[in-house]
Amino acid sequence: MVARLLLRAWTRGHAVGPGPLCRPLSSDLGSGEYLQRSIVPTMHYQDSLPRLPIPKLEDTIKRYLRAQRPLLDDDQFRKTEQFCKSFENGIGKELQEQLVAQDKQNKHTSYISGQGFDRHLFALRYLAAAKAIVLPELYQDPAYGQINHNILSTSTLSSPAVNIGGFAPVVPDGFGIGYAVHDNWIGCNVSSYPGRNAREFLQCVEKALEDIFDAIEGKCIKT
Repeated sequence: MVARLLLRAWTRGHAVGPGPLCRPLSSDLGSGEYLQRSIVPTMHYQDSLPRLPIPKLEDTIKRYLRAQRPLLDDDQFRKTEQFCKSFENGIGKELQEQLVAQDKQNKHTSYISGQGFDRHLFALRYLAAAKAIVLPELYQDPAYGQINHNILSTSTLSSPAVNIGGFAPVVPDGFGIGYAVHDNWIGCNVSSYPGRNAREFLQCVEKALEDIFDAIEGKCIKT
């Protein structure tokens, strides 16, 4: 199922200070043509992007545990800590060395680091599978499966060449949310598999945006 929401702005008038805030003029839950052909080839600017280093394994493990802490009770968290320690001091160290070596041999590619940990752990898992190594306990931990079950998957591409784009959810019970923010309108496409109601979710998105508008304008939020 695919549902579409467009929130367009009223024309701003002359005033001292900020003009009137944006309010929705239409909500179209039907289908339509969203994409336009771009004159810029896909990945055209890829070579100009900076190469980012692979993070240290211990830093990734720390970020992973910080993300897991709010989701687990004390017993579950202690087990996850044990899995992480075993992985970091065992097969993870070997996989990290192999990953760094591969990165040095493939300088045409780039690695995403920063505050993320999921891509790093995924790369190590993929490498273990490619080397026919038994899946480490860290990846068999229910906590790892839980944190990688992403019900909301969102992305945006604000470009004059794209009106409204979209993509599928990444899990059977999830939503894929493609959104765009332009100077005078915002909109989103929400897709789901039959087990979820994309139109109902989109109504919740519209209500949340209405509440934000009301709060900014100093009005009471409607319940």
